[in-house]
Amino acid sequence: MEVIDGFPSTSGDEYPLNTTRFIEAAARNVPDREIVSGTGEDQFRYTYGEAYERMQRLANALEELGVEAGDRVGVLAWNDHRHYECYFGIPGTGAVFLQLNLRLHSDQLQYVLNHSEPRFLVVDESLLEVAEGVAHEVSSIEGFVVMTDNDLDEVETDLEPTFSYEDILTEAEPEYDWPYIDETSAYSACYTTGTTGRPKGVYYSHRNIYLHTMQLANSVGISHEDSVAQITPMFHGQGWGLAYAATYAGAKLAFPGRYQAENPEPLVDLIRDEDATVTNGAPAIFMPMLDYIRDLDDIPNWNDLQMMSGATEPPLDMMQGYKELTGAEIVHAYGATETTPLVTMNFIKPSLEEDLSEEEKLDMRRKQGLTVPGIEMKIVDPTTGEELPHDGESAGEILIRGPWVTSSYYDDDRTEHSFTDDGFWESGDAGVIDKEGYLKITDRIKDVIKSGGEWISSVDMENLLIEHPNVRDACVVGLEHPEWEERPFALVEVEDDFNREELDEILSQRFADWQLPDEIEFTDEIPKTSVGKNNKKVIREEYEGRYLD
Repeated sequence: MEVIDGFPSTSGDEYPLNTTRFIEAAARNVPDREIVSGTGEDQFRYTYGEAYERMQRLANALEELGVEAGDRVGVLAWNDHRHYECYFGIPGTGAVFLQLNLRLHSDQLQYVLNHSEPRFLVVDESLLEVAEGVAHEVSSIEGFVVMTDNDLDEVETDLEPTFSYEDILTEAEPEYDWPYIDETSAYSACYTTGTTGRPKGVYYSHRNIYLHTMQLANSVGISHEDSVAQITPMFHGQGWGLAYAATYAGAKLAFPGRYQAENPEPLVDLIRDEDATVTNGAPAIFMPMLDYIRDLDDIPNWNDLQMMSGATEPPLDMMQGYKELTGAEIVHAYGATETTPLVTMNFIKPSLEEDLSEEEKLDMRRKQGLTVPGIEMKIVDPTTGEELPHDGESAGEILIRGPWVTSSYYDDDRTEHSFTDDGFWESGDAGVIDKEGYLKITDRIKDVIKSGGEWISSVDMENLLIEHPNVRDACVVGLEHPEWEERPFALVEVEDDFNREELDEILSQRFADWQLPDEIEFTDEIPKTSVGKNNKKVIREEYEGRYLD
């Protein structure tokens, strides 16, 4: 990417874009604006002003523990107020906020920790077992800060040394002099579960987060009058940045705490009780919520609610269901860990409002949308690299570049094969762009499975299956699923008949339970291409309705 010099400006370009400016402004301008954490009897409420003091105490406490600028501090936590405090209290010192995906298999989580080398781990008491499963193999960790309402001597764990999150905040000074941090320094780190092999580290700068926050708030239209419910996991690329955008705008914030997709009641209660006007999540979360709402006697009125939907394409019946039942609008967006994540946002252009029928508008809203300002995106022939026309038919690989798009992976030789010479990130997604500029994902370049917004490597799964002495060959594909968009399906060539449990035991060495194939079918011969490779296209076509019946 060539950059030319123009005439010098008189702007204060040396003033760094630091994320602490957002919470400072919220605490100064709307100190009484409410923040809600959890649901039911365990719900906690406080304000931006009170949160800001706790963030300052956290920064002081971390420095007392010895945390310095550039150190990594890992966080294993649910969507709650303490996790939110870490969003500012850790990186505000110049340290790196390491977001840890609690859904990762222990092998993957251990790799992330050893690769990122955190000095301290902040962990919710309910997740201590997860930390205990990996931390003893990570030599860089010097201590564990436990998020708990209990006395530390009541907490059962073999981790040491441990510190109480609440105790160290109580003992710390309530005011902290935030340093000015080089805006290109790492603010946070999030490891993508990847398409093949090990997770890849994306380290976001303060500048990155600052600019992404402003654009997200602008794209969604968040103001101080909004109430924002943060449903997307906060360890997943800053929870898609929604809590930042809310803070930037001075909106009310609501966190659900610990929740499960199988029990959507707390999420529905939070949105209804806190009069949420903006929320976010994947269809894998929104669909169970809609099914639950359908059975309610008192259907909530969500006419003012925007539901930002990402990870996978929202089903038409989900979009229609929310609109007809509650009045809520599903707004489709597209992005990735590597893009912070905002790349596109779907809205109907004013010029199309009169020309399209309601049915056509609904179908249009399923597309990934229009590229947001600040981002460059193009589709290219994956073989030649030639840019393809915006005709809605020419499908190619999606390439993305911009100020909040990563330009490398941390300490990873896969960087060489993931970016173009002029700085575009090669997404691995295939899509088309129509003449109006709307992106539509059509497929994936690589054979990965995307289930509930998380990537599952079919190649890694196949390699593990082949390790069984009675397995000649294995092929894993993603099949359409009504709830999770895709789920793994394995076709296995076997020498002798045996039970599935043996294969699950092998796969469990590297994959979490939720990643395992829903079905494994044994066969005498896996279809092959003309060059002897497993023909995944034929397999997908043959079994495409398996999970839809």
